[in-house]
Amino acid sequence: MDVPIRDQSIRLGQFLKLANLVESGAEAKPVIADGLVRVNGEVETRRGRQLVLGDVVELQGQAARVSDDDVPDNLPW
Repeated sequence: MDVPIRDQSIRLGQFLKLANLVESGAEAKPVIADGLVRVNGEVETRRGRQLVLGDVVELQGQAARVSDDDVPDNLPW
């Protein structure tokens, strides 16, 4: 799924929460530290890792791609 961000980059911990892959930033910390998160196919253990447009984050079989606000969401409003 594509998850739009407002700026040019976002930290990994923040993105996990924004993409609803974790409930909170507190939940993101141990998940990342335990090596359960992959960025572009590689294990990432740095919560502060800067993600940019096009990066793909995977956690427990779910994936989310960093996109920009210009991506249409196909909603009628």
